[in-house]
Amino acid sequence: MRRFFNRKATEGEVRSLIHRVRSYRLIRNLLIGFILVSIVNLLFSSLFYTPKAYQLAIENREAQLKYEVLQSRIRAAQRQIDQIKYRDHNVYRPLFSSDTLSIEGIYNPYKQTKYASLQSSEYYPMMQSTWMELDQLARSLYLQSLSLDELQSLSKDKEKFSTSVPAIWPIDRTKMRNKIGAFGYRNHPVYKRWKFHSGVDMPGRIGDPIYATGDGTVDEVIITRVRYGYGTQVVIDHGFGYKTRYAHLNKVHVKEGDKISRGQLIADMGNTGVSTSPHLHYEVIYNRSHVNPINYFDRNMSAEAYKSLMSQIQDENYEAE
Repeated sequence: MRRFFNRKATEGEVRSLIHRVRSYRLIRNLLIGFILVSIVNLLFSSLFYTPKAYQLAIENREAQLKYEVLQSRIRAAQRQIDQIKYRDHNVYRPLFSSDTLSIEGIYNPYKQTKYASLQSSEYYPMMQSTWMELDQLARSLYLQSLSLDELQSLSKDKEKFSTSVPAIWPIDRTKMRNKIGAFGYRNHPVYKRWKFHSGVDMPGRIGDPIYATGDGTVDEVIITRVRYGYGTQVVIDHGFGYKTRYAHLNKVHVKEGDKISRGQLIADMGNTGVSTSPHLHYEVIYNRSHVNPINYFDRNMSAEAYKSLMSQIQDENYEAE
């Protein structure tokens, strides 16, 4: 540069210098303009919707509204199923003297991993809750469909069903010597812990008559004097998902395969198996699950009679098992 300024610049060098200065200024102005445009665009997109952003906002809002509509429809459908379920439990099944159909675990929610694929969406909470409600609706619908199918089959043969369902006392109530041993969990006198009792115990005397509580077929007869388990017992299959068990017997008057009528003498009360005193252990089994036999004793009894029956039941234990 010193050489340049220490000597006279030629006309070509001057022109070259001017051209370079102009180029630098042009590039500088372009860069400044680009920066300004970027800043303005950033401010505009932050404060105002661009056409594309506006369209995306509309689509997102529409998607959100669709999920909200879907959720309202799912809840409306669930309310209708709940109404059918209420009539099923409180109208139809009492008409057929039938217990409520249940499937173990049907109302347990699915694991969260089932919905893991939705987590990438910004609407994940709404999408997850919607799918959970939809899954619950599907399972409720499945259970209610099975229940109504069962009621339909019962309605086709109501007369046979009415004589088959366990509906009378298996013993002569006037011969009971003490209170009824309750169904359900109770504090075991030997093990000192709560233990499930799958039937009711009716104390009496050895030789007291035992009657079938409904029409059916003798499914199993076990005759034994061993001092464990239920001892001598009879199991009757009544059809329609019902079975009854009569245990701790002294003598059996039927054999496997026999057709049985309600009220028929089937055995004598005893003290076999693990039993602390003569009594009948009586079970009602519905769809492989134990239910409270008390609910089947004379379903037409008055409220006063039912209260009197309940007063006869206590946490009594006639079995040491």
